[in-house]
Amino acid sequence: MGSKQRSSTSVVFVASVALLSACTASPAVPPPSTPPAAATALPVGSEPVTLDPADFTSDIDNPYWPMKPGTQWVYRETDPDGDLTVRVTATSETKVVANGVEARVVRDTVSRGVDIVEDTFDWYAQDQAGNIWYLGEQTAEFEHGEVASTEGSFEAGVDGAQAGVALPADPQPGMAYRQEYLEGEAEDAGAVLGVDELVEVPYGAFTGALLTRDTTPLEPDVEELKFYAAGVGPVLTLAVSGGAGREELLDVRTVAADTGTGPLGIAY
Repeated sequence: MGSKQRSSTSVVFVASVALLSACTASPAVPPPSTPPAAATALPVGSEPVTLDPADFTSDIDNPYWPMKPGTQWVYRETDPDGDLTVRVTATSETKVVANGVEARVVRDTVSRGVDIVEDTFDWYAQDQAGNIWYLGEQTAEFEHGEVASTEGSFEAGVDGAQAGVALPADPQPGMAYRQEYLEGEAEDAGAVLGVDELVEVPYGAFTGALLTRDTTPLEPDVEELKFYAAGVGPVLTLAVSGGAGREELLDVRTVAADTGTGPLGIAY
């Protein structure tokens, strides 16, 4: 998913997260609570939204995922066929999507050894309140160096596709929101489970992390937990249903301004 997630559940998640680095078992995840009134402004499901481009910027500084151009996050993803390397790069490029909003282009490249298996341009922008919006993606899966599928690609404003929220400005447990919407192609949803979590990955140990839960009606058996560290960004993703995958942050580094700006499928 993506491209491209405590009140009564606090004790469960703190205990689970404390064991993450030594245990691969999937924690039990209770359903999110009813969204508070403050969350009702965030879109859900297929709900249409009209966005004013003047209210948005491609300079994204939400503390849970600051996307400064030239920043690259490197992850290790476990896979039955062998570990994968995931590089996520906030590029120097922007794109005006079909709904008129100028978005930051973020390159997400998944490789097995020297071979690219999936490559994506994701488009994000931030509104005046600080919410990070997800405006679409151009994605391609590769087999033997050739494009095998572009399923999941969408652009807000094209063929009924709607923008969604990648991260709320002020996440609170119980918030629920859609992350993307193109019927039958891209219907990911998120929910905030906690904002004071503990998480440890090879890059470091963090307190006060945001925990979200990602789901999609297109794959109802699939659920993921995602942890975001303030000032860093996403640090850990765990598949807790429909799989047993783990994607953990290895490094955050500064790269050249033109890194990731080439065509999909071309190594960088």
